[in-house]
Amino acid sequence: MNWWKEFKPKSCSVSLRGGSKEEVLQEILGVLVKSDQLSAELQERAFQALVDREQLASTGVGMNVAIPHVKLPGLEKAICSLGIHPGGAEWDAVDGAPVKILFTVLRPAEAGELHDPEQHLEMMRWIAKLGRDVDFRNFAIHAKTKKELVDLLKEKRTV
Repeated sequence: MNWWKEFKPKSCSVSLRGGSKEEVLQEILGVLVKSDQLSAELQERAFQALVDREQLASTGVGMNVAIPHVKLPGLEKAICSLGIHPGGAEWDAVDGAPVKILFTVLRPAEAGELHDPEQHLEMMRWIAKLGRDVDFRNFAIHAKTKKELVDLLKEKRTV
């Protein structure tokens, strides 16, 4: 499957700057709202869901990667963002390292015409593999544009 197509350049960022986990999540959600991927009405609910998820267990999987992901009532299809934080953000990651690469995934709470939970799990497996791919991480951290990020995802579609 072409999971990379779920990541639109306009919903990605190569210049996240937030100083805290919460600031970074707000920044990502702001990008999603500005890109018309997420409605402004759902932004606060999405933020609270992501913060609640982080309180359960950090989504920082190590190697400078975090995969914040939640179910969000009100969505019809998954919304994905790839963000780069050049300076790194403290995330309570499993290895203690700051997070520079953030795959954010908001998905519907229920299966529907535009959302298949089984396919969603396949996409999350692909994202996890990308996070472990040293070449992907190195190129992503040095991407200069949003399009470069999405092109990198396309190149790594069969990881």
